[in-house]
Amino acid sequence: MLMNTFMLVAGLALLTIGAESLVRGAISLANRLGMPPLLIGLTVVGFGTSMPELLVSLQAALSGSPAIAVGNVVGSNTANILLIVGLAAVISPIAARIPNLGRDLVMMIVAASVMLALGFAGIVSFWAGVLMFGALVGYLGWVTYTDRNRQDIADGEVTLRLAGWKETLFIIGGLAGLFFGADLLVSAATSIALEFGISEAVIGLTIVAVGTSLPELATSVVAAFRRHAEMALGNVVGSNIFNILGILGITAIIIPVPVAQEMAGFDIPVMMGVSVAFAALILLAGRVGRVAGGVMLLAYAGYVAWLF
Repeated sequence: MLMNTFMLVAGLALLTIGAESLVRGAISLANRLGMPPLLIGLTVVGFGTSMPELLVSLQAALSGSPAIAVGNVVGSNTANILLIVGLAAVISPIAARIPNLGRDLVMMIVAASVMLALGFAGIVSFWAGVLMFGALVGYLGWVTYTDRNRQDIADGEVTLRLAGWKETLFIIGGLAGLFFGADLLVSAATSIALEFGISEAVIGLTIVAVGTSLPELATSVVAAFRRHAEMALGNVVGSNIFNILGILGITAIIIPVPVAQEMAGFDIPVMMGVSVAFAALILLAGRVGRVAGGVMLLAYAGYVAWLF
């Protein structure tokens, strides 16, 4: 048990450090290649912070633990809203001041609806994966076109330039950290689940999901302390779209992923309901105050308690 716990913590640490290193190196490389800040923010930063979810889901699916793969995506999306936005709002109330946020919220609901439909179908097939990833590419193209005059997405971060050797070290080291971190995390989580008689789905929905969301959590908490809590909204909405269409889509292209019936009947509808409620709160109230943030944290605590 002690060794599994150590492997779990080491895996989470490697995922977090690896994601941070990869994002910094990739941003520097993108700047060297002359990519515009907006496109870097949407692609390099978006995919970079979602790499832990991708590698963990892929590793889980390939090692015969599809419940962890799907639970990771579904659990991450639920945690992103209730835990990350809730915590950020408690620290500093969030005003929805992001241009075109309504468009992105709609896309988040569409992605959640796709996940709901796939849950009832019982499998994320190869062709479903192709369509999901194609939809993500189309969405990114559309956003890049409609927001082509904006330069405010992660502007302070996307201007990063590193020396050539540092850039290479960050990218290679980051990928290595993600690969080994994902392997450790999935192995440890599976062993702990078996040892305590907890289902792989629950482990995927909780420990693995929160662990792979650490980059988003760290980014949002730091932004909230700096009184830029609205960054958490863009971070979470973008991550939720990436998780379903990109992470699960790519995983299904490589190996079809079955969806457990109990997850399709409870956890995916919970994620859908949380996504709709979150979008309604932003669009109708225009902000997430401390009270709403506290309610979201309590709701997440209740959800996790129910799972266990």
